[in-house]
Amino acid sequence: MAISFFALAFFLFFNLDVDNGSFSSASAASSAEGVEITYGTVLKLMHERTKVRLHSHEVPYGSGSGQQSVTGFPNVDDSNSYWIVGPELDSSAKQGDAIKSGAIIRLQHTRTRKWLHSHLHASPISGNLEVSCFGGDNDSDTGDHWRLVIEGSGNTWKQDQRIRLQHVDTGGYLHSHDKKYTRIAGGQQEVCGLRDKRADNIWLAAEGVYLPVTESK
Repeated sequence: MAISFFALAFFLFFNLDVDNGSFSSASAASSAEGVEITYGTVLKLMHERTKVRLHSHEVPYGSGSGQQSVTGFPNVDDSNSYWIVGPELDSSAKQGDAIKSGAIIRLQHTRTRKWLHSHLHASPISGNLEVSCFGGDNDSDTGDHWRLVIEGSGNTWKQDQRIRLQHVDTGGYLHSHDKKYTRIAGGQQEVCGLRDKRADNIWLAAEGVYLPVTESK
């Protein structure tokens, strides 16, 4: 199943205009508000309050785990902010399945093939839970599992819904704030895990290629 999700993601990714991070006409898909998000979708996640996009790049942390760093990036057009939405390990979910509140998902960084990850290392600026990228196509563990929590009404993840992502192993919510790096990723915001529910752990699905829901026969 992993092959089908990520083979399609490769196709979508190589149809991106990588010079400016926007979509070429060959891959332009509906990104209107209210569309459902399904497994196999390639998207950016926007931090609600500060409007940065969840981002990664081939820059390791200089402390903690030393794994690939994850930040909040202010440039909307940067192509290093795309993620593939996949199911948890050993899931029977299929490409095109809708994603309900409470589902456990994984996010794979399209450029580096690593998974959004967390653990008990301290984050560099605030000392909260470090969020990193780790592993690869055939290397993933439960540290890559995030529980989707939809805020407000609605039970199925849609583009205009406010969500939280809670890390299964640590209980920390994917979080960002105004604190910015000056060295490893100058001007980019820290992304970390925080065990408390706060306004700063709300995210929304933003730009992306949204796959249609596969109807059951």
